[in-house]
Amino acid sequence: MDLSDRPSLDQMLLNDWQRDFPLSEAPFADIAHECGSSESLVLATYRTLIDEGSISRIGGIWGAGAGGAAMLCALAVPAQRLEEVAVMVNSQDGVNHNYEREHHYNLWFVVTGLDRADIHAQVDHIEHLSGLIALRLPMVRPYRIDLGFDLRQTSASTHPAEHLPCTHHKAQPVAENERQLAALVEHGLPMVSHPYQRWATQLQWPHARVIDTLRRWSDQGTLRRFGAIVRHHDLGIRANAMTVIDVPDDEVDDAGRRLAAQAGVTLCYRRQRHPQWRFNLYFMVHGQCRQAVSQVIDSALNLAGLAHHPRQSLFSGQRFKQTGGRYFRQPGSVANKEASCVHTA
Repeated sequence: MDLSDRPSLDQMLLNDWQRDFPLSEAPFADIAHECGSSESLVLATYRTLIDEGSISRIGGIWGAGAGGAAMLCALAVPAQRLEEVAVMVNSQDGVNHNYEREHHYNLWFVVTGLDRADIHAQVDHIEHLSGLIALRLPMVRPYRIDLGFDLRQTSASTHPAEHLPCTHHKAQPVAENERQLAALVEHGLPMVSHPYQRWATQLQWPHARVIDTLRRWSDQGTLRRFGAIVRHHDLGIRANAMTVIDVPDDEVDDAGRRLAAQAGVTLCYRRQRHPQWRFNLYFMVHGQCRQAVSQVIDSALNLAGLAHHPRQSLFSGQRFKQTGGRYFRQPGSVANKEASCVHTA
């Protein structure tokens, strides 16, 4: 169901609390006050939104370098084998995104893990299962990471880059003695009146330590965002394209910062080149339809002065898997609401 078809409380809970979720003793009561509702109704609505899959969890998105490792990979899969190979990719617990894209390299996935050795071992296993060789495209530098979606707009980015935390530096990593809280943040906030107290009890921490740690992580960029993680495909944001650009290496940082500042850009980062893949600057645009996404891409490239560089835009097709990254817990150790799926984008 698209956002416009939903009751007004659903719309507010889905759209307005994707970041800056209250870090207070009773966050759902605080949201209810802002929405002119009751705590019990807000909690019941969030539970319904999670159960139906519109929200995967209320939790955090980590900054690059906060913990663990991740890598974007791509396979060139014969069309008749696409779904078979997608199942092989999905079988790796560390794979958290797996999409078909319109290209010779037609299956793109992200692998997360404890460290680089872990993720390379997972990709090795995928290559062994499939008999295919993957492009391995590690991130060099992020310029923008903002997967909060304004579901009321035709293109999805919610905040201008200048209003987001600084992205082009690595995040302060999670300390070893705080990793248990990080694992809970990955799993998602419990739907109870005093959720942070629930976490404090589980960890045997003082309540104030939980709140203070979450605030510190948010302030220092360890957490890029803390709030409702929406499943945007199911809420009307069904088109997305990854545009890749070949920029001279001595110009790419300036180009990335200009591009990240453009309206509608949700992700922007530099990746290592590959002998079979010349591109080093990537950005994502999400929107309600292909035409709207294409318009944002053209505008962003023109305004950033990059329209003359070699580039390709890879629109998504089937979505084979979309889950949260797993950096702080062993894969499979906790039930994950963000289940694997196959949908048409």
